[in-house]
Amino acid sequence: MTASICCFILFPLSATFAQRVEFGAGLGGFNYKGDIAPHLRLKFFKPGGSLFFRYNPNSALSLRAEIAGGLIGAKDEGSKDPYQQVRNMSFNTRIFEGSAVAEYNFLDYEDRRFAVNWTPYVFGGIGLNTFKPEVKTGDYKTSGLVLPYGVGIKYQIRRPWNIGIEYGARKTFTDYLDNLGGDPASTDKLMQGDPSTKDSYYYLRFSVTYTFYRIFCPK
Repeated sequence: MTASICCFILFPLSATFAQRVEFGAGLGGFNYKGDIAPHLRLKFFKPGGSLFFRYNPNSALSLRAEIAGGLIGAKDEGSKDPYQQVRNMSFNTRIFEGSAVAEYNFLDYEDRRFAVNWTPYVFGGIGLNTFKPEVKTGDYKTSGLVLPYGVGIKYQIRRPWNIGIEYGARKTFTDYLDNLGGDPASTDKLMQGDPSTKDSYYYLRFSVTYTFYRIFCPK
């Protein structure tokens, strides 16, 4: 009886909240830009994935918490730069991050049973990451702050399922994702990075989300 009364009182609020909540998963790839790859190159994409929670307080705004992980890597081999050809370095690093971002939807993105529901959006936020180079040659910090930002498109294919594609950059404050930092660990200039720039990485993913519409009450 008590459970039924509580359910009766809380159901309108709970149902409204549930319709705004999505859980999702993404699969795609990470890419890197830094001393070994000064420009983004498609051949350096490495696998990555993520899980996330999204709350939609209104049609224009979405708030998202996400955890993601994957690999980044690059090689001097094949570069047209003579310096990189002589250096001939390579690296592979595992990346794990947690972030909180806000998405701004350009179109009204709200639950409409018989309408086409899609929107492009931009996002930005803050996060923390940890990384583990395959080979670590210095005593440097392997975690820090990241600033994620980017663009995406999401589409409700059929209630309660949504799909999306997103491309985002991660501004970092480290120069050691590639194990080639700005603080020289060697007198060999080939083993020194450019201290004027920081490493960054990018995440391209396809996602699927499930929107919750029902709250189940105990009998």
